[in-house]
Amino acid sequence: MAKGVYTTRSKELVRRETASAYMFLLPSLVFFIGFVIIPMIICIYTSFFDSTMGKDAKDVFIGFGNYIELFQDGIFLKALKNTFVIVIVSVPVVCIFSLWVSSVIYNLNDKVLSVFRCIFYLPVVTGSVAVTVVWKWMYNNYYGIFNYIGKGTGILKTNINWLGDERFALACIILILLTTSVGQPIVLYVSALGNVDNSLVEAAQVDGANELQLFWKIKWPQIMPTTLYILVITTINSFQCFALIQLLTSGGPNHSTDTVMYYIYYMAFKMFRYGYGNAMGVVLAIFIAVLSAIQFRVAKER
Repeated sequence: MAKGVYTTRSKELVRRETASAYMFLLPSLVFFIGFVIIPMIICIYTSFFDSTMGKDAKDVFIGFGNYIELFQDGIFLKALKNTFVIVIVSVPVVCIFSLWVSSVIYNLNDKVLSVFRCIFYLPVVTGSVAVTVVWKWMYNNYYGIFNYIGKGTGILKTNINWLGDERFALACIILILLTTSVGQPIVLYVSALGNVDNSLVEAAQVDGANELQLFWKIKWPQIMPTTLYILVITTINSFQCFALIQLLTSGGPNHSTDTVMYYIYYMAFKMFRYGYGNAMGVVLAIFIAVLSAIQFRVAKER
């Protein structure tokens, strides 16, 4: 009898705790469903329509018409190429540079380490508009600091219109993205290195392991979860590069800095082709999901 009563009370306690947990989660759950799940469903649904914005607009079902047109659109294909270039360059550079900086500053005393973390993290918490204005001044083809230093040192003979030249514009955008993306990974890597099991490090040192062997055999496997998180987040942020393009180049010159995110904005909110823009959003989401799955798979094997 006592056992049955205890089991009943346990089930009742679990039920009440579960109900309380869902009540605490309810505000975030409502927000997530209302502002993430439902818009995703609407986005997928309207991507099959010739949908335009406006009270008098009529949606016409065209099936996969938007998707077929998408891969025949030269501007979209160029924007897709630019987006992949940004991802391929920025993701490994951010991860490798962040790991290197973290390894260098980790052994410094606490005060100096805090100063370095603050310096590297500052661009992350600074408003994107403020950062972009500073970089726009640095790239200015008349009085920008890059042209000033280049001509002063004799590297450049004439001023370069960095953001107005197809040869340099995308590289300039990637450079800004790199400087604003390394702050969080550095802070995360410093914390991850602090959680490495020192007993394993000391044992390897006793066995004669050098610094490279210590890192590759002991530290690297233990910070792999942090590396996976940084890879996924950096990949998503690189795919969603928009603010820099909007504020600096608007996709120019000659679409050389167009990204998928900016082209989505342009088609949906300037050309009012809402369904076409949503089709691009679905394609972009698929690319991000596939790359993230590959990263999870590779990290799991490691």
